[in-house]
Amino acid sequence: MEPPRRNEPRVNERIRVPRVLVIDELGEKLGEFMTRDAIDLAKERGLDLVEVAPNGRPPVCRIVDYGRLKYDKKKKEAVARKNQVIVNLKEVKVRPKTDEHDFAVKVKHARRFIEAGDKVKVSCRFRGREMAHRDIGADQCRRLHKAIEDVAIIEQQPRMDGRLMVMILAPGKKKG
Repeated sequence: MEPPRRNEPRVNERIRVPRVLVIDELGEKLGEFMTRDAIDLAKERGLDLVEVAPNGRPPVCRIVDYGRLKYDKKKKEAVARKNQVIVNLKEVKVRPKTDEHDFAVKVKHARRFIEAGDKVKVSCRFRGREMAHRDIGADQCRRLHKAIEDVAIIEQQPRMDGRLMVMILAPGKKKG
């Protein structure tokens, strides 16, 4: 007998407990059976005995078509993966001395990222004596948010992280 596989229920001869509570293919509780008798009953019906609640006292087993059960589970997971939304974190870098035109380009990029459904990390790097003027960096971050506030909300306020000030914007209000 091969060892039990991870994250899969035990089926037929893999069930190693002496007694099990059996539920048939229609969901009716048949009662407590010896494991060997329950497996024979499932084989008579052309189905498998699958352990669904191994921690129960006694463990609960169900008579089902195991291949069909695996197929349905795989299909359900595929649908869940398809409907899942992945949010990326894009970064826009500014400096305390970023000029107007460059700043406008950064705003345009941030707006495009937000409208695409991604979050935007606005980072402002300080060098040398700029560290004494953190308020200018915070103003730059807030100014960028002000420029795109019709589509974005602040998820994380500007905060210092070493020589870097970081603010995170998320898609928020839609254009009305």
